[in-house]
Amino acid sequence: MTPCGLGIDFGTSGVRAVIVDEQGHPLAQGRAPGAAIDSPRPGWRQQNPGDWLDGLREAIAALPAALRQRVTDIAADGTSGALLLSDANGRPRTPALLYNDARATRQAERIRSIAPSNSGAHGASASLAKWLWLLDEDPERHHYYPLHQADWITGWLTGRYPVSDHNNALKLGFDPVALSFPDWLDAVGAPRNRTPDILTPGAAIAPLRPDAARTLDLNPAATVHAGTTDSIAAFIATGASTAGQAVTSLGSTLVVKIIADAPLYAPEYGVYSHRLGNRWLVGGASNSGGAALRQFFTDNEIRRLSKQIDPEQDSGLDYYPLPAAGERFPIADPALEPRLEPMLQNREPARFLHGLFEGIARIESLAYDTLHRLGAPSPSLVLTAGGGAVNPVWRRIRERLLPCPVVEARHSEAAHGVALLAVETAPEQPHASL
Repeated sequence: MTPCGLGIDFGTSGVRAVIVDEQGHPLAQGRAPGAAIDSPRPGWRQQNPGDWLDGLREAIAALPAALRQRVTDIAADGTSGALLLSDANGRPRTPALLYNDARATRQAERIRSIAPSNSGAHGASASLAKWLWLLDEDPERHHYYPLHQADWITGWLTGRYPVSDHNNALKLGFDPVALSFPDWLDAVGAPRNRTPDILTPGAAIAPLRPDAARTLDLNPAATVHAGTTDSIAAFIATGASTAGQAVTSLGSTLVVKIIADAPLYAPEYGVYSHRLGNRWLVGGASNSGGAALRQFFTDNEIRRLSKQIDPEQDSGLDYYPLPAAGERFPIADPALEPRLEPMLQNREPARFLHGLFEGIARIESLAYDTLHRLGAPSPSLVLTAGGGAVNPVWRRIRERLLPCPVVEARHSEAAHGVALLAVETAPEQPHASL
């Protein structure tokens, strides 16, 4: 049987599954809507982890049955910072607090007062702050295990808990240089004896669990590998591999990452680093992006109004588009309010969209400027991925504001990248030299 890799992406807008051959060429893809988001209080955003399985089953069922039986390797990615607590058998004991859940501000302050500045666990959006919030709410939860979205899905596929990877665990406090959890974790109130086992992204974990193979109609001999975050998976999919090459992922959120020779951490700006072979991915994630646009326009309206925009001209508007209060990067401020005045949605919709495009492009430009000022290379090329990458007007506005060409990546789906991770064909794989 010719080997095939299956990548499963739990992103902010839904579930995607991609099958690639052993050379990394895509063979088929399936999609499903994301789970419903519950917001019981302002700033709270959570999901029922069990609902993720509905999307998983639907996305896998959309793949050709013959190809499903050829899958030999599987890996999954999930949204960075999304966290739940489970027991040792993987049964969820709390809702999953999502990447943009803002409730853990007090816990983030505790982390800030103790953790070194080079930790990736700073900020209310970090999974460590969410873990502490869940523990503070109910001390009986101290004997449960913190699992990220990709961790829990991978555990469901294998039956092995608790297991995470270098990339997801970064925001839980894992030190990617020392490759261990630091001593200061106990000082902030997080029990280190409940941290998951950490594997290199792409490392083989276990065979696919028989019940999971039957439920998903997948090859029961397939091997499940450690995954990564959705933004790292999207980066791998683009093929970027040399220092100075950057990737902007324009999905529901705006994520920028650039390849550097050394790690960089600046929690006051929301900057952190992931290992990528013998180099590092330096960047951050803004809450701005497609979700800020879809508050006002449908995808069809965006396409229609874009035709009325001259990307060489400035709109004259100074917007900072956010879907709600709170920003992570390049301004780390959980209380930052969107700036959208004057509100021209109904009077001048094309100009309003123009201003939104420019506002998000300025955030992207500020992001790369901030990274360069802190010590990262200036981008020599920006490969653009995500739903916003296909809009040529928006891409030209971005290129006008950035110091280098902006090129749409040939492959940009996170599901494609995590499938490459599973079959070990990605250039400069994160696990190649670790």
